[in-house]
Amino acid sequence: MGEKDAEKLVEQRELDGPYADMADLVRRTGLTAAQVESLATAGVFDCFGLGRRQALWEAGRAAEERTERFAGVTVVGPPPTLPGMSHTELTMADLSSTGRHPVEHVRAQLAANWILSAEELRTTAPDSRVRAAGVVTHRQRPATASGVTFINLEDETSFINVIVSPGSWKRHRTIARDSAALIVRGRLERANGVTNLVADRWNGSLWPGVQRPETSADANRPRAAPSDAHP
Repeated sequence: MGEKDAEKLVEQRELDGPYADMADLVRRTGLTAAQVESLATAGVFDCFGLGRRQALWEAGRAAEERTERFAGVTVVGPPPTLPGMSHTELTMADLSSTGRHPVEHVRAQLAANWILSAEELRTTAPDSRVRAAGVVTHRQRPATASGVTFINLEDETSFINVIVSPGSWKRHRTIARDSAALIVRGRLERANGVTNLVADRWNGSLWPGVQRPETSADANRPRAAPSDAHP
């Protein structure tokens, strides 16, 4: 949705008061079905008590509301009971609807804690002990990999390949399996131009609460995290 349409939403709300529901918003602004669906994906209609799945379901009907028609005459059956989105689905919905990567919003906090971006990993010396963070895009455990799990993370700069040994997966299974985004500590490997992070410790949060107090030694500490650092 463009800036002019967003301004119109605000202008109509200021002129005629808060929107009563999704249909009222569409009637007063003239948004298209695609624009209503984008707002639903972004969670804009949470304020009306609609989960994102339900809002997406109802977006088509609401998009038919127009000022030249009587309000509420669109014929549609009752919406089904739909489950809420998982944390992973919510994260990806935010990414697709806003155009900004979720990690970008917390990059300052991550950088302050020596947590590197995918781009920075490419220029960090091999065998360094580092931390990196990103949104989980997939997890794989090939039958030929002897129990090793491969996790791919994505941040606002690129992708991060994470290698998880069977022992590390067993110790941190819940976090590694269920988190939509991860902070991973491990040893950096580089071979044939490919950079991998061999994980040994995990954190399932990207928010400022993961920060630890800064010590005087941090002022001169290199960006690669020391072996006693923890996510």
